[in-house]
Amino acid sequence: MAKFSRRLQRGSVSPWAIAITCALALATAMGIGRFAFTPLLPMMLADGVVDLPGASWLASANYLGYLVGALLCTFQPLIWSRVKTWPPVLSTTWLRGGLVATCVLTLGMALHVPALWPWLRFAAGVASAFVFVFTSAWCLARLAERNASNLGGLMFTGPGAGIAISGVLASGMVALQWKAAAGWLIFGVVACVLTAITWRTFGNSSGMKLTMAAAIKSESSMPTVRVPTFLASRWQMFWLAIAYGLDGLGYIITATFLPVIARQVMPGSAWLDLFWPLFGLAVIAGALLSIRISLKVDLRYVLAASYLMQAIGVILTVWLPTPLGFALGSLLLGLPFTAITFFAMQEVRRLKPNSVASYTGLLTAVYGLGQVAGPPLAAWLLSRSATVGQGFNVALEIAASSLVLGAVMFLGLARVYPKSVAVR
Repeated sequence: MAKFSRRLQRGSVSPWAIAITCALALATAMGIGRFAFTPLLPMMLADGVVDLPGASWLASANYLGYLVGALLCTFQPLIWSRVKTWPPVLSTTWLRGGLVATCVLTLGMALHVPALWPWLRFAAGVASAFVFVFTSAWCLARLAERNASNLGGLMFTGPGAGIAISGVLASGMVALQWKAAAGWLIFGVVACVLTAITWRTFGNSSGMKLTMAAAIKSESSMPTVRVPTFLASRWQMFWLAIAYGLDGLGYIITATFLPVIARQVMPGSAWLDLFWPLFGLAVIAGALLSIRISLKVDLRYVLAASYLMQAIGVILTVWLPTPLGFALGSLLLGLPFTAITFFAMQEVRRLKPNSVASYTGLLTAVYGLGQVAGPPLAAWLLSRSATVGQGFNVALEIAASSLVLGAVMFLGLARVYPKSVAVR
């Protein structure tokens, strides 16, 4: 890895190697730091250390932490300017710190201290946001230096890989009848291994920081567009943020409770623990497909199609409560999972090319609000339903409806505000 780091600083490392390294970082922070909770939740319920309402609040604590972390990343220049110690732009110190925190906080969940768990999940959400934001920026800058910006979507295979690995490991633990605490310990060790692999690559030397010149080059790699007027772009950004937030609400209930829902619908099925790894594999496939889509097309149509795909995936688990229905649902939910984020960020660049960071923070915040609202909504519906299955069905129907509404918003934006692309 030391040799790899030196080659990176000289610019001789291939774009594919850079993208894969960043994918490993996202696998750690997102696949484990955020979503390891999902495959371990059935084990925690079986151990009696948490109930469904408590699990909903643990999930929301993590999503709230992600929201706070994203906002801190957005407002860092303002925060640090107040204490006169603002570091170089997008220092990888934050990235490495987020990876270390993910390892420690994941291992901490193995301790049987339930009162501490909400705080650990909250802090893990903050850490995952830092890793996501700074890894994305670092990767795009390094790829832009090598004229390979189109590979940016490759790093988004990381969350899917982390989800798939955590799902497979959890499935084995269930078969062996291990306790959830052992699962958290193993996931913490996996996070440590992945962090060690990427550590030197993200070394905090002068060649490893995103300079302003690199950031500008990254922006210049996008196709030239006719920027909307201030008023038009403001309204488009408003509706883009609302639509993006609806995706946060639309996917999060399934992404939090998929293994639990499957157990309610198909108790005793041999397929119960395979739907979550399948979701992760679909995320990987979707990220790979996203790099094949030209950024010159109107991405609002692509986003609308992605939302409808996820809506079908969510509702299939209600309308077709069989192994086939859950398998198709997992695939359709996972394929556009990270692609939606990738395409939404390109829309921000198109509408607000001079304020990308601020408006990316706005979208992330609204998305985070949708995520935070999902698990408590499910818990509230569960408490007012005759059975757990009925409660989840209503929650999933609401989630699917929010995704359909988001798709309609994107189609409306494309019709009211046609996109004009100028050729360089």
